[in-house]
Amino acid sequence: MNQFVTEVNISLVKPKDGLIGFASFVLFEAIYCSSVAIYTSKAGTYRLCYPSRLVGGRGIDIFYPINQQVGEAIKEVVLREYDEVV
Repeated sequence: MNQFVTEVNISLVKPKDGLIGFASFVLFEAIYCSSVAIYTSKAGTYRLCYPSRLVGGRGIDIFYPINQQVGEAIKEVVLREYDEVV
């Protein structure tokens, strides 16, 4: 398993508009991240959507990967756990 993404948990939901579940995980054994949505497309690809909130009519990102390499590493670990759950 990726050494900086651990304790991955998947919560499945009834599929709707591509949403198939939510993930939570721990980064660097120090930061707990939750409410990361897992979406699938009709082509069978997956994407993660990180949480955001609407504040004063403006969307504010709660957290997200700051580069593609980290984003892909998180996605790989989350999808591996998703495959085990399904």
